[in-house]
Amino acid sequence: MNSEFNFREFLIVTLIVSIWVNASEVFRYFAIVMPATRKFLVSVPDVAPMNWGVFSLWSLWDTILTIMIVFMYWLVAQSFGNNFKSILIASTASWTFLFVLFWVAMFNMALSSSTLALIALSLAWIEVFVASFISSKLFAKDWVES
Repeated sequence: MNSEFNFREFLIVTLIVSIWVNASEVFRYFAIVMPATRKFLVSVPDVAPMNWGVFSLWSLWDTILTIMIVFMYWLVAQSFGNNFKSILIASTASWTFLFVLFWVAMFNMALSSSTLALIALSLAWIEVFVASFISSKLFAKDWVES
């Protein structure tokens, strides 16, 4: 793993990891979050919609999410090496910063049930762990030129 930040390498890793993150986000939203949110907030009209505006913002969210996960992994790996410990630390830190704060706020504002928050958080941790794992394997490759 390169100890100097290489933008080209980072971009390639981020693009590849984004395939997993986007697939995971879409699955979690459509299979679990959207139906549960609509059931929990039944009195709110058009809650959890899916239209071009929402899709555009969701694409921005996924892009920022992926960039932050990959960058967090790279930062942690600089200190601890490209190994399981770095995957675990980076994924848990990213998950805490990006998902725990969101779901705690949603629950605190009574916009989510505790059950949905716990399910979504569990699946999000798996998503971020796998994304960090993929990042570790890609950063270890020599095919990405410096």
